[in-house]
Amino acid sequence: MANSQTQIFAGAAAASAKSKGGLFRRTAGDGAWHQVAGGLPNNADVWVILPHPTDPNTIFVGTQDGPYRSTDGGAHWQKLDFPERDVVIWSLTIHPTRPNVMYAGSAPIALYRSTDSGNSWHLLPNAVSPCHCERPGFDSRVLRITIDPNRPDDVYAALEVSGVLRSTDGGETWADMSASLIKLADQPHLHSNVGGRHCGHCEGILDSHATAVSSAAPDTVFLGIRMGLFRSDDRGKTWYDTEIGRFSPLTYCHDVIVSQHDPKVLYTCLSPAAFSQDGSLYRSDDLATTWKRFDHGIQAETTLMAVHEHPRDPARIYSVTRAGQVFGTEDGGRSWKEYRLPEGVDDVYAVACV
Repeated sequence: MANSQTQIFAGAAAASAKSKGGLFRRTAGDGAWHQVAGGLPNNADVWVILPHPTDPNTIFVGTQDGPYRSTDGGAHWQKLDFPERDVVIWSLTIHPTRPNVMYAGSAPIALYRSTDSGNSWHLLPNAVSPCHCERPGFDSRVLRITIDPNRPDDVYAALEVSGVLRSTDGGETWADMSASLIKLADQPHLHSNVGGRHCGHCEGILDSHATAVSSAAPDTVFLGIRMGLFRSDDRGKTWYDTEIGRFSPLTYCHDVIVSQHDPKVLYTCLSPAAFSQDGSLYRSDDLATTWKRFDHGIQAETTLMAVHEHPRDPARIYSVTRAGQVFGTEDGGRSWKEYRLPEGVDDVYAVACV
C-alpha cells in the first residue's frame, strides 16, 4: 500500500438491529468510506484496530470472534489461531522491544499472549478480574494493555469497570493495583455510581478506559477514567488526580496516548460523560503537566472515544466520536477535516491511520 496518502480506519459495533458494525476504510482528503470485508465476520463488531508500528501493510483488529490480521493493508483478513471461540477482543498491543510478542484483552476480563507475532495465542491464567465492580448484564472488559518501555516486563491492563492490573514478569503473574484508587473514591467529588453496581461510590474511579506510559517518565503510569486523568509515579502503587479540569471544562477521559514520535507529548479524549453531546481532543507537550485544546473548527456531537497518531508522521492525528464522526489533521493541528461515517454507523470505538 502506498504511503503517500493516509489510510483511515474506523471500527464500529452493531449496537442494535438498525445499526451497522464493521471495519471502515477511506483515504484522507477526497473520497468515501468503504466497509471492509475480506474474511472478517459478517457485520463484525470491531472494538480495536492496531496497525503494526513498522509495517504499514500489517493491521490487527479485535472482534466478537477473536483477533484478525491483514497483511495487505486491510483488503483481506485472516482469523488468527486463538484458544477459544467467540471471544470478544477489546484490546491489542505489540511489545515495544520484542515485536514478536503481543497481548490481547477480552470481555469478560481475560488476557492472552502471543509469542509468534499473532499467529497463535494462549490464555494467561493468572490474569483474572479483581471483581470490584461486576454487574449482571455487563461484561467487564480489558480496554487497554500498555507495556512500559523503561521496564519491558511491566504490563498494565485497564479494566472497565474494575480498576487496573499490573504484571512485572511479562504476564505470568498479575497484581491488582486498585487499592489507592478505591481510597480516592472517599473524596466526595470523586463519587460516581451510574451503573447500579455493588461497589457503590467507587464505580467511577474504577471505570478504567486507558493506560499510557512514556519512556520519558520512568515508573509513571497515566490512567484515563470516568472521573478524569489520573497518574501514578510508583508503577501503580499509588494514584493521584492530575486535575485536568484546570485546563478543560470536560473531564470524562476515554483515551490517553503517548506520542510515538516525542515521549513528552500526550493526547487525550475528553467529554462530559459516556453518552454525551460534546467532546474535545487535548494535547500536552510536557508529560501531562499542562494541556491545551488541540482540535478546532469542528464540533463533536457525541462522546470522543479514541485518538490515534500516524506511526510515521506526527503531523497526522485522528479521533472518533461514539456516533461516527472522524476528525483528522494532516498538518499538526493547524487545520482539521471531518469524515463522517456512513448512516447507521453509530456505535464507534476505534480509529487508526497508516
